[in-house]
Amino acid sequence: PSTLVVHNPGEVVTMGKFVQCQRRGKGGIFKSHTRTRVGAVKLRAIDYAEKHGYIRGVVKDIIHDPGRGAPVAKVQFLNAYRYKRDTELFVATEGMYTGQFIYAGKKAALTVGNILPLNKVPEGTIVCNIEAKVGDRGAFARGSGTFAVVVTHDEDKGTTRLRLPSGGKKTVPSGVRAQIGIVAGGGRTDKPLLKAGRAYHKYSVKRNCWPKVRGVAKNPVEHPFGGGNHQHIGHPSTVGQERPAGRKCGLIGARRTGRLRGVKKTAQDRD
Repeated sequence: PSTLVVHNPGEVVTMGKFVQCQRRGKGGIFKSHTRTRVGAVKLRAIDYAEKHGYIRGVVKDIIHDPGRGAPVAKVQFLNAYRYKRDTELFVATEGMYTGQFIYAGKKAALTVGNILPLNKVPEGTIVCNIEAKVGDRGAFARGSGTFAVVVTHDEDKGTTRLRLPSGGKKTVPSGVRAQIGIVAGGGRTDKPLLKAGRAYHKYSVKRNCWPKVRGVAKNPVEHPFGGGNHQHIGHPSTVGQERPAGRKCGLIGARRTGRLRGVKKTAQDRD
């Protein structure tokens, strides 16, 4: 934005707005709304019991977490080292119920809700809340209704290939843990929001990202697509990866643009 220096030494008055994507990174009003959140959803911290056998927990409650589409399960385990109980927050899988026993570990049964390392899971199994590295407590397929499929095990390299919810393939170490089953809360996006009030409440518990003002509707000082006597971009919407922060709007580093024509190829067809 343009700056205007006034007579008082050291005082600078700014006119106009920064490009919004530059403002977002600083936080301020764009911070996520976490006050009412239940907590971080993670697998158990890996320990001797999980590495060599199994440990049993019980589902105490299935609760809603504001700002998260999937329900959350409170699972209670007996602490192996002290006289106390540990309560963990897991992603609830479809079919989970209160009072259910959950088994976590190498020797746990292949049942929905249980937590096993991938090398103990046969090919074609549907899993969720999968670790990316051993002990990171869950990274992939955690959104409502999502799941990943175990495609192949490479025993020589000690890796497992997964098909992720996006359709992409991912190779992870075979020792990483995953929950068996599909994340609960699927089909959430099938029902239309229908009115602005519902969208308002949906995003009010997430973060300040709605409503979105289009770039062409802004002034030139606020967005690279702004200005002009008609609402038009006026130059290609593609932009390079190396451009400065205020210019990186539109299709960043696009390999291709336009409509996807013809039959949609799934990840299965490509292999």
